Amino acid sequence: MQNNRAVHLLASAVSILAAILAWTLSASAQTSQTSATSPQLTAADLEAFLDGLMPPQLAREDIAGAVVAVVKDGKLLFAKGYGFSDVDKRAPVTPDATLFRPGSISKLFTWTSVMQLAEQGKLDLDKDVNDYLDFKIPPAWGKPITLKNIMTHTAGFEEVGRNLFVADAQHMHSLEHFLKEYIPARIFPPGVVPAYSNYATALAGYIVQRVSGKPLSQYVQDNILTPLQMTRTTFIQPLPDNLKPFMSSGYNRASDKAQPFEFVEAYPAGSVSTTAADMSRFMIAHLQNGEFEGRRILRPETAKLMHSRLFTTDQRLNAMDYGFYEESRNGKLIIGHGGDTVLFHSDLHLLLDENVGFFVSYNSAGKGEVSPRSILFHQFLDRYYPYTPPGAAKVASAKEDAKAIAGFYKSSRRFDTSFVSVTTLLGEANVIPNADGTIGVDQFKSPSGQMKKFEEIGPLLFREVHGQDHLSFRRDANGRWEGRADWPAQVLQKVGFFENKTLNLTVLTLGLVIVVLTLLLWPVAAMVRKHYGKRLDYSRADLKWRLAVRVVCLLIVAFSLGWMVVASMADDITKLNTLSPWIIGLGILGHLCVIGAIVACISAFRSLRSPGRSIWMKGYGFALAAACVGLVWFALQWNLMNFKTHF
Repeated sequence: MQNNRAVHLLASAVSILAAILAWTLSASAQTSQTSATSPQLTAADLEAFLDGLMPPQLAREDIAGAVVAVVKDGKLLFAKGYGFSDVDKRAPVTPDATLFRPGSISKLFTWTSVMQLAEQGKLDLDKDVNDYLDFKIPPAWGKPITLKNIMTHTAGFEEVGRNLFVADAQHMHSLEHFLKEYIPARIFPPGVVPAYSNYATALAGYIVQRVSGKPLSQYVQDNILTPLQMTRTTFIQPLPDNLKPFMSSGYNRASDKAQPFEFVEAYPAGSVSTTAADMSRFMIAHLQNGEFEGRRILRPETAKLMHSRLFTTDQRLNAMDYGFYEESRNGKLIIGHGGDTVLFHSDLHLLLDENVGFFVSYNSAGKGEVSPRSILFHQFLDRYYPYTPPGAAKVASAKEDAKAIAGFYKSSRRFDTSFVSVTTLLGEANVIPNADGTIGVDQFKSPSGQMKKFEEIGPLLFREVHGQDHLSFRRDANGRWEGRADWPAQVLQKVGFFENKTLNLTVLTLGLVIVVLTLLLWPVAAMVRKHYGKRLDYSRADLKWRLAVRVVCLLIVAFSLGWMVVASMADDITKLNTLSPWIIGLGILGHLCVIGAIVACISAFRSLRSPGRSIWMKGYGFALAAACVGLVWFALQWNLMNFKTHF
């Protein structure tokens, strides 16, 4: 019996070994087959791939031109321009000559400068930034702001709009003037809530300027651009004469007229002009831990630190590094930065483990319905680094979790204390639970324009169905739901009842309808009464109150129309800088509306003692009073009458 058992065990072992061997050979064959059939990242294949994608994309999105550069293993693998740098002149985009504006990718030059000074011991990233300034950031929350806070966008500032962009060189002020004049409110404690901040990065550039004794533009020229031989890159505005002929025009759409050169007053945050060829050198230097062709801009240990995780509110998602942010996808560790001016839209991605860099810039906003650069990069990844997300078990509490987190959320990157806070309301994202336990977010859409669906794959961790985008949720220190997406420079915060977009827009819409109808029906009712020879059976005092209420309605309509004019002017970001008289005038008018709402309420209560009025007219009086109060509440809620001209 023991011998038979041994034979059976031996036979079983042989079977298991045979199965393992067969699986190994099968896996090896599959791997070889995948390797043989998967495209290799070569210049020839990449050119064929992009030539098939870029021209149709530009035509579809009404974009004038774009440029793409890809580096690999320390060399420029591919660079090519598509479309036109000047539509009227039919001037083609070229990768080594045409200048683009990469917007906030400029921040990476500022942060590289900060890290250079930090490795020299001239900057302490954990020190109160006030120690490096010749003015003071006002105290708040009992904690100082550090450079690490600024690098991770956790300084806690609200957004800044005024004079971020200016109309022309004549309207430019110094960086010092901008920073001292437009200190934003601190709406979060430092190091807690990520809220992307151009002001904070400009502040870091000013610190580089003060510590180095050079303007930031000159410091970057001497310590980054010259060592990397980036001869067609500059922070300077307007462009130096030798670079002006190479600057691409910028467009809202390719079918529109070319727009003037954009001037960024907070220039360390977004004023660089550069070529794709120059950006390839910058990417190579970072991929090679600070070295390019024997010249070094960072020590290896400093570069590695700069590329490492520094802050996140959820370890399962992408983190902020030292100025870079993680964009990991397709199973690859990716860091980078995006950049937008009004007209130019760009991305820089570094696949650290693959030693690959990808840069793309468009010279037009285009239709704006999708993100061409994101689609392009995702297609690049899917072609050369194909990936299938791992399966995930169903979460038993998915339906309950979806219901718990449902509602409206506002971005932590927002205007909070000025009239521009109304954009916070309009930008609220709605998290919607679905019957199957998935969720949708109305602002997260696929390239086809359909709302994405997210399924729960872990405790309050959601992944796009048939995709890779992630969302996670948690309660903050105040017990409020907070949402995180894959972009780590901001979070979504669930709003309270009185900030709810549905409530606010309902109050606004119904209030305006009632007030406008009151004014429209005022002369109509008078004509009807005259036609039938009837007079209002009101006392002289009641007639005066009735007239006063109509004047209140006129004030409210004038106030509303005034803000509509301001909104139309704000379509041009530089016109934000000219709105001070409007803000003051509308603030005065708004306070008259507050008094008017009180008049409407008094009139409504007086009508209760007026025997000549029907129950319907009395009810209408209260509805009108409620409309006036609601509109005043809306204006106060969103700072439409607070006289704040620095925003």
